[in-house]
Amino acid sequence: MKKLKSHKSFKGHTEFWSHESSVTKTEMKFSTFIPEGDVEGCIIWLSGLTCTEENFISKAGAQKALGKKNLMVICPDTSPRGLNLPGENDSYDFGTGASFYVNATVAPYADNYKMYDYIANELYDLIVNEFKVKNISIMGHSMGGHGALVIGLRNPEKFKSISAFSPIVNPTVSPWGNKAFTGYLGADKNTWSAYDATELLKTGKKHPASILIHQGTGDEFLARELLTNNLVETADSVKQECVVNYAEGFDHSYYFIATFIKEHIKHHAGYLT
Repeated sequence: MKKLKSHKSFKGHTEFWSHESSVTKTEMKFSTFIPEGDVEGCIIWLSGLTCTEENFISKAGAQKALGKKNLMVICPDTSPRGLNLPGENDSYDFGTGASFYVNATVAPYADNYKMYDYIANELYDLIVNEFKVKNISIMGHSMGGHGALVIGLRNPEKFKSISAFSPIVNPTVSPWGNKAFTGYLGADKNTWSAYDATELLKTGKKHPASILIHQGTGDEFLARELLTNNLVETADSVKQECVVNYAEGFDHSYYFIATFIKEHIKHHAGYLT
């Protein structure tokens, strides 16, 4: 790992890193906030479409609350970079900055777009081995909320708790999900359900901790892309504890995230500390 930048921040440091990934076969970047003293746990933050490792750490205002709970956060980039694959940079919702946290199986993305394995295995091991933190949870926003739900539900033995802001909860039936899954996984929709939180719940994947979700009622993507109620109904039917807080008037932005991030940190602290 290479430390690129470090800034004193509340009672800790906000830092930016790079490393060579054996999973994506590219350089990957991430940011961290690490409080002073003993770190009791780490939360992985997965960002949404078009974002990088810088969005959450600079916009969410999480450092003070993290420091009070002795928690670290790590924010990976949202895709491999610099590959210049055909079609990779043609649109904001596919390719660069839009990995959807899946393991691609379709050429030319299959060799490098292995973001599920990168987060669930390589980054997880990096936290344990390099930062010496063993209690780990996961959260995210939009596409990253989708990633957090899927990775958390599929790996409950690794991740102590899950939360999400404005997650894409049922991507197999949303336009964003259909575009991404067709490009990364192919036309066989039977392979898509492994990356759909609502479908995972239907097949018996559950988490022992309560899942926390915040969703703004003024979110322009709620009805067409996010489909929050699909997860709510399914979680209720399979007895997965899930608290969904609808925030009146809030949109899809980081202003929304910054407003409620303390509640999510408190949620994870209950399982990590």
